[in-house]
Amino acid sequence: MPVSSHAPRTAYEQLDQQVHASLASASSSLSIASALLAATDWALHLAVSPGKCAELGQLALRQSCALARYTLESARGHAPAPLASERRFAAPEWQQWPFNTWHQAFLQTEQWWKAASSDVWGVSEHHQSQVGFAARNLLDVYSPANQFWTNPEVLRATIEQGGCNLARGACLALRDWQQALAQRQTAPSGPHQQVGRDLASTPGKVVLRNDLIELLQYAPAGEQVYAEPVLLVPAWIMKYYILDLTAQSSLVRYLVERGHTVFCISWRNPGPAQSELDMDDYLEQGWFAALGKVGDIMPGQRVHAGGYCLGGTLLAIAAAAMAREQDHRLASLTLLTAQTDFTEPGELGLFIDDSQLGVLEAQMQQRGVLRAEQMAGAFQLLRANDLLWSRMVRRYLLGEEEFPNDLMAWNADATRMPARMHSQYLRRLFLDNDLAAGRYSVQGKPVALGDVALPAFMVATQSDHVAPWRSVYKFHALSRGEITFVLCSGGHNTGIVSPPGSPHRQYQIHTHAASAHHLSPDEWLAVARQEQGSWWPAWQSWLAARSGPRVAPPALAPAGADAPGNYVMEK
Repeated sequence: MPVSSHAPRTAYEQLDQQVHASLASASSSLSIASALLAATDWALHLAVSPGKCAELGQLALRQSCALARYTLESARGHAPAPLASERRFAAPEWQQWPFNTWHQAFLQTEQWWKAASSDVWGVSEHHQSQVGFAARNLLDVYSPANQFWTNPEVLRATIEQGGCNLARGACLALRDWQQALAQRQTAPSGPHQQVGRDLASTPGKVVLRNDLIELLQYAPAGEQVYAEPVLLVPAWIMKYYILDLTAQSSLVRYLVERGHTVFCISWRNPGPAQSELDMDDYLEQGWFAALGKVGDIMPGQRVHAGGYCLGGTLLAIAAAAMAREQDHRLASLTLLTAQTDFTEPGELGLFIDDSQLGVLEAQMQQRGVLRAEQMAGAFQLLRANDLLWSRMVRRYLLGEEEFPNDLMAWNADATRMPARMHSQYLRRLFLDNDLAAGRYSVQGKPVALGDVALPAFMVATQSDHVAPWRSVYKFHALSRGEITFVLCSGGHNTGIVSPPGSPHRQYQIHTHAASAHHLSPDEWLAVARQEQGSWWPAWQSWLAARSGPRVAPPALAPAGADAPGNYVMEK
């Protein structure tokens, strides 16, 4: 099953594909060749850079002297100013000797390796980033926070509880090991958070089903609604109900209760039978099929389209294709943490090069899909402290059972991706950046984001490891429409799931007129208005001002299955 230009065509190429797939299985889907190329590039160039070596030697000497003074002051019972700080060492126990010396030595070592892996003459930026990333993750293995004897919080809990924390942790480790052997993914939702009851519970109907999507239409909450509907396009890497979690954290419900007619795509969880689906299929069977059905239900009304993450990228492509064909069915675009220019994709770019994609494609040709755990593993590496090490310390050393919330339940409900589509997405968008360059084609004809003149509302998040806000901001240089851009607190998911009343939420907002001169991200930061609270009300007001008068709501399809439908239940 060919998935890219690298698909095997001869017996020799099939042999290579099988070997690469076997190597990938042994290396957790990471390219050993890519890692060796990065390490060799860095090491050879560092070896012939005496100035950089001298600089690193001087840095090591300064750090050693500073650490010696810090250790001496601590041993005397003083409280010296820390040489470096990080939130995993913020507890008071870490400020006591010898734990303060240990964690300061660790942070100093991290700083040295950061300097060693950057600004080496002649090394490609991609390879420098890979070396720095590898060094940081290898050092984290030996962090004093991750070891029993060097973590004062764990030692204190062990003394206070008489070792019961370790006993509980051993039981949890045994249970996790048994589940891993059985190859069962246990979603943390459990019996108390069920999809359709506690999650994805906004009332509605399935008004369209094809081989790729179910289209959900939500029941109105009042006797009148805005004339123009909202059509939401979630990412297909996860289930759609990130936009419809509990009643208190559902963006869908929030819009419905304020008078919007909301439709949402629920993507199918593909298997090997869907391996040949490509990006054009996701446009035709996904976006355009849904848009056509919305037009049948609400004829004559333009649609406010919103896309989240990959769904936003697909929506931008669709908008460019519609502009090319002079299709005027859209009233506006909303792009939530969605990239359209991939020149600076953040740390995900560490896993995107020809060698790494060759590894993934070799595996996908065997299986037909990219498995959910492969993508989850990449995200865990990007945020190893938060998603891996701190969880293991809490679970296995402190013996703390997790009490999952709605977002954790959704995050465990991952999906697969068709081989052909995912290969196209990674190569044409991430690796080659065809969309921003005007080379991306839909049904054989190129599209250009410069043709898109629709008003747009964009949301990016400050701590996004998947779609960095400066990368999301690049849409300003590609579109010729008015853009209202929001930068909110939180990460890729937590920043979007931001219902009013959530604590410690804030955002900046600024509207850039279509005729105004371009602002750099730093210039935008300087002029953007600072607001406290959730960005949801700002978006709802923006939609309301553009959605026409209030009218009687459209009828729900009487024969349709109830929301959330069947595709969201597929494992």
